Formats: sequence, C-alpha cells, structure tokens
Amino acid sequence: MGQDTLLFENFGKDIEPDRVIFSEGDSGDRMFIIQEGKIKITKKIQGKEHLLAILGKGEFFGEMALVNQIKRTASAATMTNVRLLGFDRDEFQKMIEKNPGIALSIIDRLCRRLNSAVEKMKHFMTRGEDGVVALNLYYAFKESTKNRKIEDYEAILDEIGLHLNIPRTRLEAIMESFLKAGILKLKGNELSLVNEEKLYQLVETL
Repeated sequence: MGQDTLLFENFGKDIEPDRVIFSEGDSGDRMFIIQEGKIKITKKIQGKEHLLAILGKGEFFGEMALVNQIKRTASAATMTNVRLLGFDRDEFQKMIEKNPGIALSIIDRLCRRLNSAVEKMKHFMTRGEDGVVALNLYYAFKESTKNRKIEDYEAILDEIGLHLNIPRTRLEAIMESFLKAGILKLKGNELSLVNEEKLYQLVETL
C-alpha cells in the first residue's frame, strides 16, 4: 500500500465541485492538503467577494488553524472534484513524525508563500502607496471595537508605518490627503471613518 493511499485512508475525503470547505469567520482547527483537484480561496471586502488564490495538487491551506486556532480569515471552496487530506494539530504532528518528507515539503511551500507575499507587497508599493495605506486602514476600522473609530491615531500611524516600512513624513502626507478628501476625520487623537466607499475605491486601485 502506497504512502498516499495510506494517508488518504486515515485522513482523506472526496468532495464534489462547488462545495464550501470553510467560510471566512468560521472557527478553525484543521489544515488541508490537496491530493487532487482545485480549490479557490476568496475573501469578502465590503460585501464583494475577491479571489485570492486557486490552489491545486500538493498545495495546502488553512494552516494557521494549527498555529493559533484563529478564526478563518478567508473562505475555501472546491472548483472541481477534490481529494483532500485534513488534519487537526495532533493528527498533523503524528503524521509528520511518520512522514518527515511531508513536513519538509510544507516548510518549503511556506517559505515560497512568504517570499511571494513579500514580492506582492513590493508590487503593491510600486503601484501606489495610497492604496496600500487605505487597505490597512480598511482592516483596522473593521477590527476596531468602536464602529468606524480608531481611538489612538498616533498608534495606528506607528502600526501602519512599521508594517509597510513607509517613512513617517510620507505616511502623514497620505493621511492628510484622506482627511482633506473627507474620507477620514480626526478629532484630537481619535480617527473616524467618514466615507467608507471612497476608502474602498482606493483599495480597489491595487
């Protein structure tokens, strides 16, 4: 019995096309490896679904569930008939103990994925810093406990500047342009989102 067959008997599942594997916001405790077929990864921004990736044989997804069990940050659905391997944290640890080659393959793919993300960020930066800053603000407002408000303007400047490696003077100029355009409002140190549609239009320029 081959390794792939044995793994599938223990951890596998066949799934038909157009089936949701998990949805954005779901609690997650499993990662998946694709043995056959294609999976699409999507994310909703302002009610509109955006395609993030199409994954095929040998690719994996949902791995962050094994690291910190956070809620799913995107949705995954089948595009074709798919054969998946699914693992929770304990199952994954046992599997890689018996199959170290798979662990090395996953580490290799994670490194490639990280490099790809860095290159994409560089590409975004060349296409327009305004759009990248707008994207970070968009998510910051979404994650804020106060609807459309961020209590500490200086802290969000520091956070975005560190994340994007944008000089403080350039970041302040971008924020000032958003304030003048009526997208944002600053009162004291509290930043408010005034026009979500305009902010999102800047995101869509990426």
